[in-house]
Amino acid sequence: MAGEAARLLVRFGRRYAAAVRLATLLPICGIALFRAAPASFTATAYMVGVAAAWTCGYAWWLRAGRGSLPVALDVVVLVGLFASVFWTDAVEDRNTGWLRLLVTFACVTCQWHTSPLAGGAAALAAGGGAVGILAAAGAADVDATLIRGTAWAIPAAALSRAAWVVVQRAAERADRMAAEAVRVRSESLVAAAARAEERELANALHDTAATTLLMVGVGQVRSDADWLAPQARRDLDRLRSDSGPAPQYADLVDLLRADLDATHLTVEFDAPEQLRLPFDVARAIADAAGEALTNVRRHASTTRATVRLRGDARALRLDIADQGKGFSPTDVPATRRGIRESVRGRMSRVGGTVTITSAEGEGTLVRLEWRAGHD
Repeated sequence: MAGEAARLLVRFGRRYAAAVRLATLLPICGIALFRAAPASFTATAYMVGVAAAWTCGYAWWLRAGRGSLPVALDVVVLVGLFASVFWTDAVEDRNTGWLRLLVTFACVTCQWHTSPLAGGAAALAAGGGAVGILAAAGAADVDATLIRGTAWAIPAAALSRAAWVVVQRAAERADRMAAEAVRVRSESLVAAAARAEERELANALHDTAATTLLMVGVGQVRSDADWLAPQARRDLDRLRSDSGPAPQYADLVDLLRADLDATHLTVEFDAPEQLRLPFDVARAIADAAGEALTNVRRHASTTRATVRLRGDARALRLDIADQGKGFSPTDVPATRRGIRESVRGRMSRVGGTVTITSAEGEGTLVRLEWRAGHD
């Protein structure tokens, strides 16, 4: 199946052939009338009128029509016009140049909108027919160059076809390159989507079940703690919900409030009553905030935190602050995915930013910012 470049080239070939035939029509008709002898002027004018009418009709067909019958009719009309040399005395008056130009331009432009077989047959029939008529009219006795000049239409058509084949192959190569680019891009998008899904699943595991199990494993919480079983159920529910279809919008305040129950911290929550955002944005911000609160519980040596949300659906700022022992952000190993992926990575993927201000003994402030249109 032809690609876009090949289809455009076919349309261009037909339109350009029509444009060339029309552009050369006026000077060709002018040459015919200018060189016509007074005795044959009227007959020549009739032939010029027929040539003009047919060329205009053929050009209209080239721009709008289909099929190959008009190509055969074009050859018949051109050979018929050439036969006018018998009653216009064109050979004796050396007024065959306009006919040669008509045939030559027809043979050349025909190669731009026909198959090689049809174009070659049309050129041989038109050019050969014109040469045969001139020979029968005694052109060789008057001036042999008349026949040689007319016969040039055939090699001119061959050169035109060769050039057109080069252009066609370039268009086909462009289509192959475009198809390959589309294939590579599609594969890249699929791979990126798969990586994004795997990354988000890893983040969800890190933020839920993995964190809960780690806290039990390192002794931060007792295995028989009252909140452990409900927390495990919430972790599993969260993982199940992530696998289903997502709604279009979500209330960020509701998502934040729901996550506060799982932090086991005393949280001062200051936020508007509602803040509707695109679901992926709201979920990313809420999950990043949840991970920041988890880090407070695990590392800050405090049970209190403050969550303050300001802004609207166009721009917002969410601060998670604690007065714990603090840390040096530059000392966090690159292999730790909590801040790198669960906080910064999530915000980055929705066009947000993260600023962490902390120092040992001075608490920590994690600021999440997002603006609509920056994702």
